[in-house]
Amino acid sequence: MPAGSAGRGAVALALSLVYLIWGSIYLAIRLVIEEVPPLGSMGARFLLAALLMAVFLAVRRGWRRLLVTRREAGGAAFLGVLLLACGNGLTSVGQLHGVPSGVTALLVAMVPVWICIYRAVSGDRPRALELAGVGVGLIGLAVLVLPTGGDRSSLPLVGAAVIVLSSLSWSFGSWIKPRLWLPQDVYVGATYQLLAAGAAMMLASVVTRERFGGEIGLRAWGAFGYLVIFGSVVGFTAYAWLLHHAPLSLVATHTYVNPVVAVALGSVVLSEPVTPALVVGGVVVLMSVVLVVSAQAGPRRGRAADRMGEASMVRD
Repeated sequence: MPAGSAGRGAVALALSLVYLIWGSIYLAIRLVIEEVPPLGSMGARFLLAALLMAVFLAVRRGWRRLLVTRREAGGAAFLGVLLLACGNGLTSVGQLHGVPSGVTALLVAMVPVWICIYRAVSGDRPRALELAGVGVGLIGLAVLVLPTGGDRSSLPLVGAAVIVLSSLSWSFGSWIKPRLWLPQDVYVGATYQLLAAGAAMMLASVVTRERFGGEIGLRAWGAFGYLVIFGSVVGFTAYAWLLHHAPLSLVATHTYVNPVVAVALGSVVLSEPVTPALVVGGVVVLMSVVLVVSAQAGPRRGRAADRMGEASMVRD
């Protein structure tokens, strides 16, 4: 189904869900990994989400809906590892290594830049207005998250490298998705991706000999449940649907808005101060979203551009 075939209201709703839910998962992940190792907890999160998705789909249309070919299962598993295990789960590892949430948001915001590079390599040149939106967004994020004054603590290099790797993996998965052989049903594809990501992260937890010690508090359990239901099922499914119905560069704008939501939640939940830099950075970030959306509103340039707007979610 071509991009843009869905109504604007449906696209706006799905994009809003991704903005709000994925903006809140930084806080939820932080609350979980304070008490539970990151690989095992995020692996369990994806496995439980896959189970919930499978049961929901089976109840609605029967278990046969989940049947796919080997090629489709392999493509979905490959994409799940790229997007979720590496592109999402590794973010928790980087945070555990001491990377502040603000810096994490800035590094993750490189996703549109990497996607533009992948597109350029494939011969599909991004529009000037799209590139301007990327640049403005990065400036806004820099204003939003970089330390000011004399507070210039050193950045943990290992943690930063892990988060950059996760950003590269997510970008590559988003870019290569239309080229993979995937289940025709968007939600079945998302289920297999969640399952593959959960299995990969649980295996990594065993290999790295993560240990669960002590009791898990109610706050961590609540955050874990939120990550399973909203972060993995609702948010990931909305993102998967968007990749099938909206231009890729429009979907990528969530990397600009999510940090704004994360900072706002930090202020409300953790009483973090709202500084002038936060206000200015947030406004600039939202301006970048307007630029990218405006670029996508015009006529598209040929088949190469159309391919990037199509997500035969024959797959997130």
